[in-house]
Amino acid sequence: MDGDPRVEPALDSFSLFLPLPYRVSLILVLGVWAWGLNLHYLSLIKIDVPALIRYPSRGSSTLPPPHLSTYRVATIISIPLAVSLLLFWTVTHGQSALVLSWEILPQLYFVFLVFFFLLPTQQLSRTGRYWFLGTLKRISVGGLAEAQDGKFGDILLADVLTSYSKVLGDLFISLCMFFSSDKSSTGKPDRSCGGAYAVPILIAIPSLIRLRQCLIEYVRVRKSIGKPNGLASSGWGGQHLANAFKYASAFPVIILSAMQRGTDPARYGMTEAGLFRLWLFFVFFNSFYSFYWDVAKDWDLTLFSSSYARNDPSHPWGLRRNLHFHTPRIYHVVIFVDLLLRCTWSLKLSPHLDHFNDLEGGIFVMEFLEVFRRWIWVFFRTETEWVRNMSGPAPDDILLGEYHTKIDED
Repeated sequence: MDGDPRVEPALDSFSLFLPLPYRVSLILVLGVWAWGLNLHYLSLIKIDVPALIRYPSRGSSTLPPPHLSTYRVATIISIPLAVSLLLFWTVTHGQSALVLSWEILPQLYFVFLVFFFLLPTQQLSRTGRYWFLGTLKRISVGGLAEAQDGKFGDILLADVLTSYSKVLGDLFISLCMFFSSDKSSTGKPDRSCGGAYAVPILIAIPSLIRLRQCLIEYVRVRKSIGKPNGLASSGWGGQHLANAFKYASAFPVIILSAMQRGTDPARYGMTEAGLFRLWLFFVFFNSFYSFYWDVAKDWDLTLFSSSYARNDPSHPWGLRRNLHFHTPRIYHVVIFVDLLLRCTWSLKLSPHLDHFNDLEGGIFVMEFLEVFRRWIWVFFRTETEWVRNMSGPAPDDILLGEYHTKIDED
């Protein structure tokens, strides 16, 4: 690290105020608060999330409910972050050279987070921390629990990871720069740190995890056909392949985004405009296919069903019979918000906002909005799972079913 602003790339005002490591930490901590709010509100409308995700039973009635335990964890990890940030602002005074020199402060917070989640002490929500780490470990190696062992929790966490993929990429960049002798992790982010392929591969891993989970589901359905009490009534498993294709459609977007950022299109016999149009096709397809899946499959709404189902008088237009949130209007608003947030890439089409995604502040806003979209999605995906459990699985259901083995980590 040079530490000299005349040598280091210029820092923008946003990075002087909130360097990359702190942006990563902030979004990670906000995710814990968001999960607590998910648990809290869903418990108020009588949806038992711990039962759906097979959260370990609480040994005593005097223990706080899961949402309070989550709030406690969020508070414990928020206080050191606030202290670290205040200390950082105090010692750097917004001066570029000092910001570059004090990179150790945000990195120490990462160390604190790791130690906190690994602490064996029972007093700091050990059950919840260990459940999270155990689930993360299982899905990271491609495992998928059976329905009775918490499959919904596995898939919920894996889907959340897809929304955190760019945040995880920034975490890698921060650590890579910290361990590079000629860079500072609080300096201008070098998104080619570690090589041209490291970050794109890391960003693709959450989608790869979900892709493999869908294929595991498909194989389970196929193996159960013809067996007593199997999954033959759930169809041949085509919906799982369609879901797998949705996650696979993210890979061309990731690859083409990396090509636009770091290579000369002429190497591939393409012009810059041609590469952009190809990227636009795939990002359009992925966004609208994912939006359709959110509404029609993850939330079981009838907006994209036949006219008869959509206009069925037994439920509000485009929705379904069993609704747990207080007004049908909120479903329509959430559908619209989900569409908007699925299409934030469209800013690149605006002649006035096309560079927004290239600004550090713009990148942070985009990452925050995706995590916000996923937070909303969790409410409605969990409500849908609760409805399915109460009324029985739909044909070819993605998540429900009874299986014979406990854990599949093939």
